[in-house]
Amino acid sequence: MYINCHSYYSLNYGSFSEITLLELARENHVTTLALTDINNTSACLNFIRCAKDFNIKPIVGIDFRQGTAQQYVGLAKNNSGFQELNAFLSRHLSQGIDIPPEAPMFKNAFVVYPFEKVLRLEKTSFREHEYIGVSVAELRKLPFSKYCGLKDKLVIQQTVSFRHKRDFNTHRLLRAIGLNTLLSKLPQDEQGTETDMMLPYEQLLERYKEFPHLIENTKKLMAQCHIEFSFGNDRRSQNQQYYYHSKEEDYQRLKELCEAGLPKRYPDPTAQVKERMLRELKIIYELEFVSYFLINHDIVSYAASKGYPHVGRGSGANSIVAYIIGITDVDPIELDLYFERFINPYRTSPPDFDIDFSWKERDDVTAYIFSRFPNVALLATYNTFKYRAAVRELGKVFGLPKEEIDKLCSGHYSPDTLDQLSHLVLKYASWIQGFPNYISVHAAGILILDKPIHYYSATTLPPKGFPTVQFDMIIAEDVGIFKFDILGQRGLAKIKDAIAIIRQNQPNAPLMDIKNVAYFKADKKINALLQQGQAVGAYYVESPAMRGLLKKLQTQDYLGLVAASSIIRPGVSSSGMKNEFILRQRMPERRKQANPILWKIMPETYGIMVYQEDVLKVAHHFAGLDLGEADVLRRGMSGKFRSREEFSAVEEKFRANCKAKGYPETLINEVWEQIKSFAGYAFAKGHSASYAVESYQSLYLKCYFPLEFMVAVLNNGGGFYDAELYIQEAKKWGATIHAPCINLSDHPNVIYGKDIYLGFGYLKSLEKLVIQRLLSERQLQGPYRSFDDFIDRVPISLEQLSILVRINAFRFTGIPKKELLWHAIFKTKANKEKSPQASLFVAKHRSFTIPTLASNSIEEAYDQIELLGFPLCTYFDMVAQDLQGGIMANELYKHKNKEVLLYGAMVHTRYNTTSKGDRMRFTTMLDREGNFFDCVHFPLSMAKSPIQGKGVYACYGTVTEEFGFYSLTVSWTKKLPLQNDPRYQQAV
Repeated sequence: MYINCHSYYSLNYGSFSEITLLELARENHVTTLALTDINNTSACLNFIRCAKDFNIKPIVGIDFRQGTAQQYVGLAKNNSGFQELNAFLSRHLSQGIDIPPEAPMFKNAFVVYPFEKVLRLEKTSFREHEYIGVSVAELRKLPFSKYCGLKDKLVIQQTVSFRHKRDFNTHRLLRAIGLNTLLSKLPQDEQGTETDMMLPYEQLLERYKEFPHLIENTKKLMAQCHIEFSFGNDRRSQNQQYYYHSKEEDYQRLKELCEAGLPKRYPDPTAQVKERMLRELKIIYELEFVSYFLINHDIVSYAASKGYPHVGRGSGANSIVAYIIGITDVDPIELDLYFERFINPYRTSPPDFDIDFSWKERDDVTAYIFSRFPNVALLATYNTFKYRAAVRELGKVFGLPKEEIDKLCSGHYSPDTLDQLSHLVLKYASWIQGFPNYISVHAAGILILDKPIHYYSATTLPPKGFPTVQFDMIIAEDVGIFKFDILGQRGLAKIKDAIAIIRQNQPNAPLMDIKNVAYFKADKKINALLQQGQAVGAYYVESPAMRGLLKKLQTQDYLGLVAASSIIRPGVSSSGMKNEFILRQRMPERRKQANPILWKIMPETYGIMVYQEDVLKVAHHFAGLDLGEADVLRRGMSGKFRSREEFSAVEEKFRANCKAKGYPETLINEVWEQIKSFAGYAFAKGHSASYAVESYQSLYLKCYFPLEFMVAVLNNGGGFYDAELYIQEAKKWGATIHAPCINLSDHPNVIYGKDIYLGFGYLKSLEKLVIQRLLSERQLQGPYRSFDDFIDRVPISLEQLSILVRINAFRFTGIPKKELLWHAIFKTKANKEKSPQASLFVAKHRSFTIPTLASNSIEEAYDQIELLGFPLCTYFDMVAQDLQGGIMANELYKHKNKEVLLYGAMVHTRYNTTSKGDRMRFTTMLDREGNFFDCVHFPLSMAKSPIQGKGVYACYGTVTEEFGFYSLTVSWTKKLPLQNDPRYQQAV
């Protein structure tokens, strides 16, 4: 009898979840229930999925509102009606059109106009599918209304938005947050009605007993509504079923692609290769995943036709079919990739392909997908209220001072010192924590479906400009919708740009085909870079943590890097198995301690679970679970399961099987704890291998073309570190770094031989229009011949011209920049910007005699810090005192367990927590020779001598060693003062 119910997906309005709504209905003996969120369908599919658990018949629809003014409620008669409602809402949401006061002609949906709305409209005619909804509160008006006689058009419309007073209060706070207003100023017409609550079924009938035709009409209306979707084990894939026209035609095409690609990947294929390929093809056909492969192949083929590099990763990288037809570049035979992680007869979802493109090219690939396939949308994700964010928003709504809000957010307060309003803020923040705040776009997910998108959801048009559904990945998979992951990353752009820069800067250099990864894997120089941790700029392997791990593992080949890429993940680290793996890698005799059964299952990783598929192997071969049950574990550790009960049931069977096999309890617990530690953090081996391939491509360029590669890194926003670290790295490899130059620089960085000229884009205060003007003028009319020539040709204000002068962009003139600043003042006529209109005649410039003004490198460095954000010299060049004593980073190994002093320029710092929950810190420094060393600051030393931004620090502490990697456990640090800017000293 309830045809207008809201969940908290009525954003900034509703006060509980769709599950809570079902619980509420069961408590009130309601057996048929309609979910109609306000201009939103996010909860509909999950509401339908869960309703059967409550023995409730679900009905779905939409509460169409303009602002908070209810226009009408649409109820889907069936799936087609749901599609109609979604399409109607989507058109208005996407185009920003107001919801009209009267509904269109729906073929498969009912429309219920609220009684008060009908009175205002003085609506006199109603279509067959249109009704008038009357709430409990409106019953007293009905007998006196001209609509009382329309007995066949009147239905019950008791809106349900709240359970009790607290929900209503929460609703008012959410409305105030959504409108960015104080609670005290929240307009009455922006709120719901406190009586919008669910009454027990019998009580509801009692309220309407004098209007039995309303009860009867409502029952008939609801009886005509039937919505069906399949979920869980009953689901079927909703993805596009056929790439061509039939399953057989698709399969024939996939076989043709394999036959064509096989000799390219395997010039002399072995029986193992052929058998693996045929086996995969058979299972892909049987599980009806053929179109999934062909669609992915279509996408990467388009990219290849445009010259876009890509990386195919995810569990699909374990597939030889994917490798042969070019979706991935990882050889599953070479790596002995576990076929069953990729696909097995128990698997109901297609394998996971994450396809990376350059961040510059992903949008074009996405646009192609939308134009190529008929039913496409982006996947949504929900941005929910985090506790601190909720505290901040509620603090503003209650009108608390910023200082009080900051205190509440920090958590540094005593509850006894808080006033009533602050207590209310904290109380309601805990209640709305986890509520959806707004719908956003999934980072990578694209849906390519068989039916129209609106069959499942309404869509919005966010800033990306592509239609986006209103549900997330979890419910998508529940209903059989499997996303295609199309990602953008900067590593590929660096590789592509580096190749272009090399061809321009060294046109005759022998440049290997970047896809010749087999050659790179065998190159001793590249592997030496890997082993030494000299991988700054290289994708995925440049961070301090990875640099340390590579040294500890003594990684010097591709397979070692594949393992390292997964070992660094928190799952392996937190289980303690990372250290055990390092020990077994470095000390062969230690491998004898491995359990013989686990060693037999995982010989390559010395009996230690490192990859996702290791969990499958152990569950299947060690514990005797079938592959379907093992996949529950795999999904569980990835955080993708719906039912923890299902996960717990598999755990019970795991333990029971192990006991039946006679394993000791200690071994069972040890293995299970390893599996649990993987939760959400393990990589598939093929996924790690895909990362490793890209890392080797980057390392090849870093090894043989380091300067061009570093320019490409800088031009793509750097990587793990700040730009100045990559500039120092380029200098380390022989580059001369130049500040921006009027005649030689571009917007990005450029290189001529070994000279790198920084781009104008680094000058944060330089306007884009000025950059465009000076570059366009130079391109059309040639280099600037003098300072006067520049002023004549480029309209520019004194402020903008001063930026170029101070960065010494006119140094080609030979005139000191202090003198040029005076000329700039005289010649731009007291800060008046010239007209963009070009002059017909060039006026002759007057010459001024300006006295010699002294300058030095420290002034230059301070100007660079202000304008670029960093100096082109090192901070060591700016230190105000001589550095007494101290050792270098490459001498740490001589001083194990001894206290030493090092001087370091801070590169990167991050916080962590100790086992007791206290804050500690890791800092990466560069010594005077440009070599890295790492500092560990435990809570006591961190409190005594904090790290305060960029600069040079004296670092005193004890040298520690772990698996051959040396670092400094800090006792104290001291930031050294820099030389003062002499210009300000003179001013004083």
